[in-house]
Amino acid sequence: MHIEFRHLRTIRAIHQAGGLARAAELLHLTQSALSHQVKGIEEQCGVELFVRRSKPLRLSSAGQKLLRLAERILPEIEAIEAEFRGLRSGRSGRLHIAIECHACFEWLFPVLEMFRHAWPDVDVDIRPGLAFGALPALLREEVDLVVSSDPEPLDGIDFTPLFDYEPVFVAAATHPLAARPFVSAQDLAEETLITYPVERARLDVFTELLTPARVEPRAIRQVELTAVILLLVASGRGVTVLPDWVLREVRTSSDYITRRLTEAGVTKRLYAATRRSDTVKPFMAHVLRLARTEPVKLQRR
Repeated sequence: MHIEFRHLRTIRAIHQAGGLARAAELLHLTQSALSHQVKGIEEQCGVELFVRRSKPLRLSSAGQKLLRLAERILPEIEAIEAEFRGLRSGRSGRLHIAIECHACFEWLFPVLEMFRHAWPDVDVDIRPGLAFGALPALLREEVDLVVSSDPEPLDGIDFTPLFDYEPVFVAAATHPLAARPFVSAQDLAEETLITYPVERARLDVFTELLTPARVEPRAIRQVELTAVILLLVASGRGVTVLPDWVLREVRTSSDYITRRLTEAGVTKRLYAATRRSDTVKPFMAHVLRLARTEPVKLQRR
């Protein structure tokens, strides 16, 4: 037996209309075409689905079973169709992104890979946002979305919460701090701290730990790539603090230890800043939904 969605729609329409003529109108078919379709459905099912010579036309017990199936499945199909129509509206557009968070590339690329399949006609570009004011650029319409952990009260700008994350201390497994249950600012005073090449105001280890405690590490080494930072840490060349979404492999490796910053730990939140007029666009709503859900999967692995 091969039942198609159109068969279920036919059964439902005939039941609702009480006859072939009205059902044909609802389905935009001729009565002859509908009668032929009904015959085909009954041949597929191998049973009669209607009580003939009844007015209004009634479903048989077998037809009632098929109607219950239609009433269960078709609303879900129609809801998906409506959602997809909404996604397709405003199909083309521009999504230029500025990133104030250097490590965000780790989760943003998978998000954009999923996004491009759904929105192939949207022009996507990434501007790191480290050498210029990202939020002023958003106001000037030079970019369309800014990933930031520092929301500001700006007219016409929405800050959509994405997800919370934890900055985590990472060191080689043989490092003396491996014996500590957590690290404090003073613990880093004699360490070489390996960071991304960005200003201190963009680094959680400074804003959340060192600067408030007025502690300066012994040395700072700036490295562009996360993989190289971790290579240097494993080699005992220094220690680092990274967001938890980049540590899924580190946590299971015997080469590293990870520890919280302070006994209570530190929690930060990332936001997506968009112009209010853009926030409601279907493709923008979609990328924000992906950015809220996909990075969390990296945190849990």
